[in-house]
Amino acid sequence: MQTTSDNSGGEPMMEINTTPLIDVMLVLLIMLIITIPPQTHAVKLDLPQNQANQTPPPVDPVKNKVVITTAGQVLWNGAAVNLVQLRQFLDASQQMNPVPELHLQPEPDAQYELVDKVLAVTKEANVTKMGFVGNEAYMTAF
Repeated sequence: MQTTSDNSGGEPMMEINTTPLIDVMLVLLIMLIITIPPQTHAVKLDLPQNQANQTPPPVDPVKNKVVITTAGQVLWNGAAVNLVQLRQFLDASQQMNPVPELHLQPEPDAQYELVDKVLAVTKEANVTKMGFVGNEAYMTAF
């Protein structure tokens, strides 16, 4: 950088001082570099899937509920299943440690034959922790 000038005649300088211009440009460049990463940062979200493709609820590690409805449906944790799927869920639950409880709740007007089939499936799956819930619904029968 030149500190002395040979302008002894008092004439105006014709060159522009570019040092402040370069300083401003460097500050703007640094600000641009700092602000670009937050704009391109992506947040990954798992969006809910279509209800039609939803599989039955998995095996709960604490307790699972089997409901036998009056219409002849077997519900595993609120989702309709057939006896083969029920057996698969029961087998999966028996492999867990600790083994989750199974709550069996037949509705009062459910078909006895279906309840008997569900009990046979639970016996074949060697379910050890099973209880009947909703017995207060049968109080009016006696």
